[in-house]
Amino acid sequence: MGGAGWWYRMVTDHPGVSVRGDIAMARHYLSHFCTTRFGEGEVQEYHGWFPRRAGTIAGEWTPSYLGCPWVAPLLAAAAPDARLLLMVRDPVERLRLDLAHSAGNRGDHVGSHIADAVDRGFYAEPLRRLLQFFPVEQVHTLQYEQCVADPEGRLAATYRFLGLDDGHRPVDRQRPVIGTAGLAWALDRDTRSRLADIYASDVADLASLVPELDLSLWPAFTE
Repeated sequence: MGGAGWWYRMVTDHPGVSVRGDIAMARHYLSHFCTTRFGEGEVQEYHGWFPRRAGTIAGEWTPSYLGCPWVAPLLAAAAPDARLLLMVRDPVERLRLDLAHSAGNRGDHVGSHIADAVDRGFYAEPLRRLLQFFPVEQVHTLQYEQCVADPEGRLAATYRFLGLDDGHRPVDRQRPVIGTAGLAWALDRDTRSRLADIYASDVADLASLVPELDLSLWPAFTE
């Protein structure tokens, strides 16, 4: 929902990062291998997506990977030393924005569309699955709201996690504003409360996995 794109641009602004301008940040390469072969040839093809200058790093940011149970083991097979970034945000607000942006562009069944949107707000179980294949030292979870409140501090921490000089500062570090005022998808108080109940146990589990998570920034879970 824009947050990942913003942070990806901040990371790839660093001179220690090589990025191909002719392809999108989200490669979706591993998304295709749920029911098809993934062997050495596919691993080499995946590596080919990341040419880089000597002394630099390269990578992708495909947010949908988190919801694909088959991606973690494939990624571990293809890039076992990779450092992984994950950005989470208030799942109730994430859902509202998701539905607002996709209004008028839903599938044939509204219920299925909303169910898919709700499911993307569950973070703890996918994170646990990821940690079955990667040590916790290789996974860095960012809270979107913390990044908005302190972009310089969170960006420096991200750079350090990636092994980059944390002194670099992109010229434009502020979160771009993506307007949704004209999009008709409001959530009333009762709906927000019911959604908070749906997500409550997952949020509590996430907080146990990510001690740095600041739940005061997710008002639906502190009221």
